[in-house]
Amino acid sequence: MSDSLKKRPNPLRVLIPLLLLGGIGFGVWKFFIQIPPVPAGLIQLTGRVEGDDSAIAPKVAGRILEVRFREGDQVHAGDTIAVLDDSQLRARVDQAAAAVTEAEARVRLAQQQTAIIQDQLQQTELETGQSRLDSDARVRQAESEVSAAESLLAQQEAAMKLAAYDRDVYTRLAREGAVSERQGRQAQSTADSQDAAVAAARKRVESARQALSLARTTGTNPEIRASQSSAIRKQIAQQQAQIATFTADAARARAQLAEAQANLKDLVVTAPFDGTVVTRSAEPGEVVQAGTAVVTLLDLTRVYLRGFVPEGQIGRVQLGQQARVFLDSNVDKPLDAVVTRIDPQATFTPENTYFRDERVKQVVGVKLLLKAGIGFAKPGMPADAEILVSGGTWPPVTARK
Repeated sequence: MSDSLKKRPNPLRVLIPLLLLGGIGFGVWKFFIQIPPVPAGLIQLTGRVEGDDSAIAPKVAGRILEVRFREGDQVHAGDTIAVLDDSQLRARVDQAAAAVTEAEARVRLAQQQTAIIQDQLQQTELETGQSRLDSDARVRQAESEVSAAESLLAQQEAAMKLAAYDRDVYTRLAREGAVSERQGRQAQSTADSQDAAVAAARKRVESARQALSLARTTGTNPEIRASQSSAIRKQIAQQQAQIATFTADAARARAQLAEAQANLKDLVVTAPFDGTVVTRSAEPGEVVQAGTAVVTLLDLTRVYLRGFVPEGQIGRVQLGQQARVFLDSNVDKPLDAVVTRIDPQATFTPENTYFRDERVKQVVGVKLLLKAGIGFAKPGMPADAEILVSGGTWPPVTARK
């Protein structure tokens, strides 16, 4: 009987190790596993770092000659990102410039013709009050005008022949590639202008001869001279209407030239702001349409954390409240932030919201703009955050798990 008592196990030898193991487990749970309670003045959330990117695209269609930046490159506002081929637009600019030159030449020619007719009107009105004795002087003056007009016509015809020769030569050379197409067009424009000048000179000779004939036949007849003045006035009105038409044509040509020059500038794609190239969507040699993105820029100085707050707590969040963001790379060093946006409505809404415990599962999106950590916080990184909603002070960082 005494031997059996000696072999019975002592319960304390089993209980004490169990108590020790339980104490160690409780300590591990208490200090390493248990999540500390959230302070009353804070709202905790998780989310991802995001940023607003911008697709940089040309305003006109064309073939890309070069793209000067790749993914990860830093660009500054005004930097040239891409250059498109400008050969076709330069030809349009040259064509528009030639059209402007031609239209302005027509305006000047019409103004010269009007000035000649106005001189004739002035001369006719002066002769209305003169006597028959002055008719010989008027005839001599008209003859002088005819001689001057014929002399001017001869000069203009000689210049027209020279311009026609230059036009034929430069046109042929332009087709052969010996000279530029622009020089050929300039020669053509000069020849056209000289043709118009010859036509004006011929009209002046014709007018001068008509004035001479009138001076020889009408003498001092006031009625005939008054009729002649009326006809000249009508001719002046017609010339002025023609000047207005030519002036409008010149204005349209200048507008087309300005548009072509503006389109030429649009072939150079520049950065609208400082940022980082996130994606490069096009390569040299590709033909892109207007509005097709060449690169995508992101301003890394304006990144934010996008997260969600339970709908039951969103009433405590306001714009401008202080926040701090904890990156996984350094959880002990928070980055200052501020609440810049609160979504106007809840998301992730369950199908049935008639019960209170279901309604509190709704969440509302918020944006926390980072005021620090530029260059460290990058879009796509997950992070934790806290919003200070009580207006007090931040708890120690060491209190976070």
